[in-house]
Amino acid sequence: MEMRDLFQDAEFLHREKRSRDPIATGEAFRQLARVFAESPGAILQRLVEVAVEFCHADSAGISLEEVGDKGERRFRWVAIAGTFAGFVQGTTPRFFSPCGTTLERRTPQLYRVTKLYYDFLGIEAEPITDGILIPWQFGETRGTIWAVAHSSREAFDFEDYRLLDGLADFAAIALRHQLQQTTLRSREQDATKARMANELAHELNNPLQALSNCVYLARQGKDVPARLEQAAQEIERIAQLVKRIVTLSKTDEGSALG
Repeated sequence: MEMRDLFQDAEFLHREKRSRDPIATGEAFRQLARVFAESPGAILQRLVEVAVEFCHADSAGISLEEVGDKGERRFRWVAIAGTFAGFVQGTTPRFFSPCGTTLERRTPQLYRVTKLYYDFLGIEAEPITDGILIPWQFGETRGTIWAVAHSSREAFDFEDYRLLDGLADFAAIALRHQLQQTTLRSREQDATKARMANELAHELNNPLQALSNCVYLARQGKDVPARLEQAAQEIERIAQLVKRIVTLSKTDEGSALG
C-alpha cells in the first residue's frame, strides 16, 4: 500500500490537466442539490456516480468510520459506483488501511494498492494503480470519499481533486442529514411506544381491579362459582394484555439491536 500527501506530491501537481466542460460540472452539482431536496436517501449513491462520471474513475465510494460488534473500529463502504460496486456495505479495518491513514493525516492522499493488500483482507479485487482519498467529518462522525483507477498510474489530476473535495462536503452534509432524520424517527417511535405502554397500563388496571373484587367477594362466600368464573375471565384478559406488552418490549429490543 503506497500513500502520498496530495498537496506535496510534485508529480501529481504537474500532471497535465484534461479538458473539462464547466457547464457540465455545474449541472452535476445542480442535479445533486435536486436529489438531496427530493430524495435525500439516494444522495450518497448519486454522489459516487458523479465521481465516476466526471473523474473518469473506474470506481468511487464513500467510507464511513464506525464501531463494530466487538468494539473494533472499522470502515463501512456506504455507497459505491463502478467496479467495486459489489462491495457496497462491506467493511475494512480501521488500522492498516488507506482510509485510516487519510483520517490520521487529515489531508487528501494519493494512493496505490496491490494484490498483497487484498490478500490481507481476504478478498479478490483489482489493484488500484491511481487513487485519491479525501477525508470528511462532522462532529464525531467521519470518513472518506475516494476515486480509483485500475490501469493508469496517472488517471487523475488536480481538477479531479477539486471535484471530489466538493463532493466530500456534500457527503458530510448528506450523512449529517440522515443521522438527524434517524434520530428524529427514533424519538417519534419512542413517543409512540410510550403512548402505547400508557394505554396498556390503563387497560391492565381494569381487569386487575375486577379480579381483586372477584377474589374479595369469593372470600366472603358470595356466589363463589360465579365469582371464580369471572375471575378466570379477568385473568385471561390480563394474560392477553401481558402478551401485548411483551411483544412491544421485544420490538423495542429489536430496534435497539438493529
